[in-house]
Amino acid sequence: MGTREGLVVRRPAVGRKSGFGGGAKAVENLEFSRARVGQSYPQQYPYPAEPLGEPMDIRQVAGLLGCSTWSVRQRYLPSGLPHFRLGRNGRLRFYRNQVVSWVLEKQHQKGGRL
Repeated sequence: MGTREGLVVRRPAVGRKSGFGGGAKAVENLEFSRARVGQSYPQQYPYPAEPLGEPMDIRQVAGLLGCSTWSVRQRYLPSGLPHFRLGRNGRLRFYRNQVVSWVLEKQHQKGGRL
């Protein structure tokens, strides 16, 4: 109830928007649905068949590709060889399975040549 210039204004009773009625215990209101929370169909979001593989530095990648580290930097990185830069100094980190997949894809595109 409020007053306005001597008039009494009655406000209509409004139920709670939350839908919780009076008298219910807080613990009962906080119960969650019995349905499982999270992913229920893992086939919709499968994990990769293979992990990234072992981490490699640029020398190991050069050895795997059979070239020099210069060739890896100047030829293969600009053409899309997957890598990550680490830390302040910008060291390159490669993962074996990503490198192998990239090489196979490039060979398939160019008819067997890298």
